[in-house]
Amino acid sequence: MSAPRTFSSGHPIRVLLVDGPQTVRHALRDVLDAEPDIRVVADAGSVGEALVRPPSPVPDVAVLDVRWPDADDITACRELRSRMPGLAWLTLTSFDDDTALLNAVLAGASGYVLKQIKDSALVFAVRAVASGRSLLDPAATARLLGGLPARTPAAGTGPPGAPGASAPAVLSPEERHMLRLVGDGLTDRQIGRRLSLTERTVSDRISRLLPKLGIRQGAPASAALARARTPPRRGAPG
Repeated sequence: MSAPRTFSSGHPIRVLLVDGPQTVRHALRDVLDAEPDIRVVADAGSVGEALVRPPSPVPDVAVLDVRWPDADDITACRELRSRMPGLAWLTLTSFDDDTALLNAVLAGASGYVLKQIKDSALVFAVRAVASGRSLLDPAATARLLGGLPARTPAAGTGPPGAPGASAPAVLSPEERHMLRLVGDGLTDRQIGRRLSLTERTVSDRISRLLPKLGIRQGAPASAALARARTPPRRGAPG
């Protein structure tokens, strides 16, 4: 286990803000920059934008308000996190329920906070995930992932009313295993090493898994993700 990271005014927590409205990003920046040990180094209107134009210097924490539930936003979050393995995620949401928890887990977040929280609570959460702590309840995460319906030769889809019976599709043993690795906080690259698969294969399989969990596709994020994955042509304008 790696040692907890420490920060100070001389070595502040570098933060990336991702939120659609620029006014919201400015408000968040004012809250966080007021702290001596926190500095906002970049902001973006979407995860896709952050992928296309990677922040520099590399941030320690990303505070994200994305369109949950959106499969392509989740895929983009995982791709950005694979590119920056030391980056901790903190998602902003209006909901405090199993859907918010599942989306945070799938995106690789260390926690989620409600948009209505006090400024001091947001600052506390940024410091917590920056130091390597998780704000996700392990028991709640295990309960949620364990309640998703499995497909086995004998069990079928399970009786009506069973945990997860309302999910759009049942999951194969292989899909459940990959989902458990996602729940452990592994990046796509780390999952690929564990399963002897390429990072792109893992990403594609997770993308195909998301609709089974009732998470829709989002065309704008998908287009941005495709641009980010396309290497620039040599000699093309930057």
